[in-house]
Amino acid sequence: MMQVMSRSLLKSTAVVGGFTLISRVLGFVRDVAFATVFGAGAGTDAFFVAFKIPNFMRRLFAEGAFSQSFVPVLSEYKSRFGQEAVRELIASVAGVLGLVLLALTLLAMLGSSLVVGIFAPGFLDEPEKFALAAEMLRITFPYLLFISLTALAGGILNSYGRFAIPAVTPVWLNIIFIVAAYWGVQFFAPPVMALAWAVFAAGVVQLLFQLPALARLGLLPRPRLNWRHEGVRRILRLMGPAVFGSSVAQINLLLDTVIASFLVTGSVSWLYYSDRLVEFPLGVFGIALATVILPSLSSKNAEADREAFGEMLDWAVRWVLLIGLPAAVGLALLAGPILATLFQHGEFLVEDVRMARLSLMAYAVGLVGFMLVKVLAPGFFARQDTRTPVGIGVKAMFANMGMNILFVVPMVFAGLPGPHAGLALATACAAFLNAGMLWRRLRQDGIYRALPEWGRFGLQLLLANGLLAAFLLWTTPPLGEWIAWDVWRRSSQLALLIGAGALLYITALLAAGVRPKQLLGRH
Repeated sequence: MMQVMSRSLLKSTAVVGGFTLISRVLGFVRDVAFATVFGAGAGTDAFFVAFKIPNFMRRLFAEGAFSQSFVPVLSEYKSRFGQEAVRELIASVAGVLGLVLLALTLLAMLGSSLVVGIFAPGFLDEPEKFALAAEMLRITFPYLLFISLTALAGGILNSYGRFAIPAVTPVWLNIIFIVAAYWGVQFFAPPVMALAWAVFAAGVVQLLFQLPALARLGLLPRPRLNWRHEGVRRILRLMGPAVFGSSVAQINLLLDTVIASFLVTGSVSWLYYSDRLVEFPLGVFGIALATVILPSLSSKNAEADREAFGEMLDWAVRWVLLIGLPAAVGLALLAGPILATLFQHGEFLVEDVRMARLSLMAYAVGLVGFMLVKVLAPGFFARQDTRTPVGIGVKAMFANMGMNILFVVPMVFAGLPGPHAGLALATACAAFLNAGMLWRRLRQDGIYRALPEWGRFGLQLLLANGLLAAFLLWTTPPLGEWIAWDVWRRSSQLALLIGAGALLYITALLAAGVRPKQLLGRH
């Protein structure tokens, strides 16, 4: 049975991951557009802060606390009650969520200067950059309202096995960004303001895109302001602690932005481009896998099937290591070539490549940790336990703050280049700490069941990734030589290295004895 379930989960993960891959590729096109048209300066620093604030809250509330609280409750209603009860729950959640987000949006728009001062205090010493960021935040913040309602629609569709529409929805954000960067800039002064309006437009489009799919299921909500609905009250209770526990990685990234705002101009942008590259494998596989297993884990919890619940978590962890480890090795060892190939055009200079390379290598160290948090946290959320990850998340967050000081301050006082990379390294270490504590607690609670053959599987992964690292170290030209090449030679060489590395990794796994059935479960 586990084997059948695993095939279904892999198929769903492939669907979500495939559409996410399209979105991430377009995301790279958009980032190339940003780098080419705007470079890494005061304007992009201001925009990235203005976009990161609502985007951070989107990940914290929409994709984080809300989704992880809403989906388990919706799954329970779907399993135990009729369709009419599900419709009433959705209508009540839509009404309450919409009102809260509308009030929050209006407050943030009115107090945009205060919000920017809190999230990027280093901008206070640069009045023009600060004013630009505050002005753009008034335009970008409504994105939180639209995208949170989009997450509500996506959660419903995912719970009913309709993964494709929510997975393809983010494509619209990247398409609108690309159009704004290459065409919309001519209508705005300063030109970077076009990106702020692109954020607003993308929020509206993504929400409208999902509504027809909800209508086909007969679940298009007519919002009702029903605070007393039992399901709404339970979701709100679950969301309280989940606000911290579900998105510690995002809080850590935001702390990076706050500290980076005090560093040299360009630091915020270098961290942004590095983070975007790490988000590629994290989104294509890590978040896709987490999206798929949460409804399945919630269903197993409702059925009180603890054995299948534990085996599903173990299966997910194996796949995280299988995909995440080589991705981390590749990002770390090919950081410079990737950045030079994708972004070194127009206003994005050689120095920007060298600086962003440092933070990308540091973020790559934590990629597996980021992925593990994504798949282990649903082990708590599916059981409607949002309190336990809170304590774990807060500990990881304070550890991250301490490591920020430990890694960055000495570099600043010593005048060493690249203190922003210390921020990335602290975030990476905090992710592993968070994942380790989640794993330990699941084991203590008897929820996580480590299946046999883990020792052998670990050695197989170590061998394959060791060979991959040796190959990339031996064959990758020095960064200075890479930068001197034209874009076509860089692209072809990078594609060759990635393709050959992937082939070597798969061959090494097969030679070490890894078989597909080994990854589908025991039964």
